[in-house]
Amino acid sequence: MENKGYIHLYTGNGKGKTTASLGLALRAVGAGKKVYIAQFAKGMLYAELNAIERIPEIEIHQFGLDCFIVNEPKIEDVEIARKGLEQVAKTLEKNIHQLIILDEVCIALHYKLFTINELKEVLAKKSPKTELVLTGRYAPQELIDMADLVTEMKEIKHYYSKGVNARKGIEF
Repeated sequence: MENKGYIHLYTGNGKGKTTASLGLALRAVGAGKKVYIAQFAKGMLYAELNAIERIPEIEIHQFGLDCFIVNEPKIEDVEIARKGLEQVAKTLEKNIHQLIILDEVCIALHYKLFTINELKEVLAKKSPKTELVLTGRYAPQELIDMADLVTEMKEIKHYYSKGVNARKGIEF
């Protein structure tokens, strides 16, 4: 069972889903593993990109434009997300990464950038030894059922409610 790759799902309305997946990526690199990260619905320069570019064992790609979460996605958002899903399929087929993270994939599903069936077709390409992490709010029940580990980040209290804006190095 030690060589089996499991599916993790980090979901919920609380802060920390991406952060948890990045922590796991760092741990994996420390254990000699190669990591691939696909960030869906993200195209802005997040501070983790600056850090990850210094770690050659981690490959990261963004498949989003700006932040459309407050608006409806445009056709360009759909196109780039679908391109990302295709790249994830190719990456899974190559089988050179021991950890693959699909950051905000649940958001991509929620906003109908691609379907759950399209995602499941891609995930079927996963090697039995590859660890897979899926993140994002609004995880559909099918992903919850498919996952081996599900963690819900639940917001109890957040300083946003006091008017604190996102801060570089903390939220982005």
